[in-house]
Amino acid sequence: MKNTELPFIRDMFEAIAPRYDLLNRLLSLRQDVSWRRIMVSEMNVPDPGAVLDAACGTADVPLEILRQKGPGVKVFGLDFSPGMLIPAKNKITGSANIHLIAGNAFHPPFRPETFDAVTIAFGIRNIADRLSVLKIFYEALKPGGMLLVLELATPPEGFLMSLYLFYFKKVLPLIGRLLSENPDAYQYLPDSVVSFPRASVFAETMCKAGFSDVKWQKLTMGIATLYAGNKE
Repeated sequence: MKNTELPFIRDMFEAIAPRYDLLNRLLSLRQDVSWRRIMVSEMNVPDPGAVLDAACGTADVPLEILRQKGPGVKVFGLDFSPGMLIPAKNKITGSANIHLIAGNAFHPPFRPETFDAVTIAFGIRNIADRLSVLKIFYEALKPGGMLLVLELATPPEGFLMSLYLFYFKKVLPLIGRLLSENPDAYQYLPDSVVSFPRASVFAETMCKAGFSDVKWQKLTMGIATLYAGNKE
């Protein structure tokens, strides 16, 4: 990641952290909850097992992993925004199987081949050097482990695409200005989604990082995409 990008993105998430969950639910009409459930349902992890959730935010994915996979799984949530980990810590109270760490995905504080699965939800588009971080995720996985990437996307060309872009470029920044102290964050969001590569292109990047059997599926008429790949 370019040094000029990291402070901007981190500061942005620090500013919106207190209302991050509320804004996510409002802006996605709670579809983000469903998308995370689908991602975790696709995960193959043994019992006992270990999962790394990169860009964990407020710990929605770690909590969903424990809900679906049971207490035999340990989840390590990593995020470079300490402010995001404050509400995360409040949400995981009483769960001894979730461990939160403030850190950068490019320098995870773990030995290679530690995890049975790595997840990242709505975070990969904020990373400029995606190939490098995917290679790091690959190294973090045990042989036979899997990577799951959930990311927003733009739907196919047509009426839905026009409606989607109108919402993203006009309505969403307005909601952000009303509910957030950092309206720039909700101008950055649509720009980052629109500029994210097509599913086939990102899947190819996963292959270049070493992952095999890379697949993807479109969710909710194509406004989100779930990618999966394995480490042989």
